[in-house]
Amino acid sequence: MKDELDAHGYAVLPSLVSPDDCAELRARFDDDGAFRSTVVMERHGYGHGVYRYFDNPLPPLVARLRERLYAELVPVANAWAESLGDGVRYPQVLAEFLERCREHGQTRPTPLMLRYRAGDHNALHRDLYGDIAFPLQATVLLDEPGRDFEGGEFVLVEQRPRKQSLVHVVPLRCGDAVVFPNAVRPVRGARGFFRTAFRHGVSEVRRGERLTLGIIFHDAR
Repeated sequence: MKDELDAHGYAVLPSLVSPDDCAELRARFDDDGAFRSTVVMERHGYGHGVYRYFDNPLPPLVARLRERLYAELVPVANAWAESLGDGVRYPQVLAEFLERCREHGQTRPTPLMLRYRAGDHNALHRDLYGDIAFPLQATVLLDEPGRDFEGGEFVLVEQRPRKQSLVHVVPLRCGDAVVFPNAVRPVRGARGFFRTAFRHGVSEVRRGERLTLGIIFHDAR
């Protein structure tokens, strides 16, 4: 995974979540008791669609995925920070990182579910919720393209210094995850490393329903 992240800025993890677990997560979306807040995107100019932030305690499946992915991504996060000359280093265990978030007033959980129906989309954005942020995050597709929906491609836009922006359209199947930068990544140049800036979004869904699980590692204020 590190090689893909270093080369392209993102990595696809095929079949990270089983079909049964995808179905379990899809069924969670209408469980009001599982979530701390709901956002209707068009009310805020974010796009069209609905997303919901999980409340604590997180569902066991979501908590396990968050802990597992964090542990796998910490070496990449620390290597990127060193390449960019950032002084921050990330602890090896998610619980210790979340304690750092709490010390800065970031106590609200950020894993979320997003639902898009025909005509919905998510405008390009970043998921930053305070002073503390982990440099990588993940999205898991919970429906099957072509069968459950059409359109709704996951899109990354990479802004490169003194160059035009580069668009990455990431194909995913049900249960696949994409790991990508929260804001920036290092790129090796002739004079060392420089940073490129990332935003992500979802193109318009043309038919059906598309649900995803978003895994963000830092908590929110």
